[in-house]
Amino acid sequence: MFDLTDRVAMVTGAGRGLGAGIAGVLADHGASVVVNDLDGSRAEAVVADLTGAGGRAMSVVADVTDPASVVSMVDTVEAEFGRIDILINNAGIPPAGVGAGPFVASDPKQWQVLLDLNLVAVMHCVQAVLPGMLRRRHGRIITMVSDAARVGEPNIAVYAAAKAGAATFSKSLAKEVGRDGVTVNCISLGSLVTERQTPESIAKHGSRYPVGRLGVAEDVVPVVVLLASDESAWITGQTYGVDGGYATS
Repeated sequence: MFDLTDRVAMVTGAGRGLGAGIAGVLADHGASVVVNDLDGSRAEAVVADLTGAGGRAMSVVADVTDPASVVSMVDTVEAEFGRIDILINNAGIPPAGVGAGPFVASDPKQWQVLLDLNLVAVMHCVQAVLPGMLRRRHGRIITMVSDAARVGEPNIAVYAAAKAGAATFSKSLAKEVGRDGVTVNCISLGSLVTERQTPESIAKHGSRYPVGRLGVAEDVVPVVVLLASDESAWITGQTYGVDGGYATS
């Protein structure tokens, strides 16, 4: 089960963290993997790891908020690998990247940053890969969203709205393309451990979760593999919570 041999997967924001972990597990299951990142050196390092382990991979630097850059990236991948079967929309920016705080005091310029990378970029990538998927009557589109979109969180209202928009976009798209063999799903994440956190903050925030800890990439990637595989052909329009029980409905 879950054999991705002969499939081509593109993972956005895959130069480190969860994206790199997703790229690795897709390669382990046989996929050829496209590692996208704004930082070419990070993307190349991930590709080196994948190819060193016997996988097939390439890196592409592209700004997923720029539609022309996305189209160019997809053209480059299709010229090298022939197609894109699996799209993982992982690139995003957390509210900490632009500053969290009360909405009443927020800067509309910050709204746009959050909306562009967490919602509009998803649409750019989907629109670029979808024609090929529809033509071949097969595709898997998986987008990372957030529990902030499901439960609401204070001081990150715009971020939550962007992630909720991506989830609802995915549900709507699933109803458009399901009969063409393309499935569209989301994974809703709780907080994951990052390199910027201290052991104290990891323990403090992890205590809020029913399982008693924050997540790591290894908690997420099994669901990615399921949704990327042929075994998920009857699963579409869904948002799967992979969150240590943070959101229970």
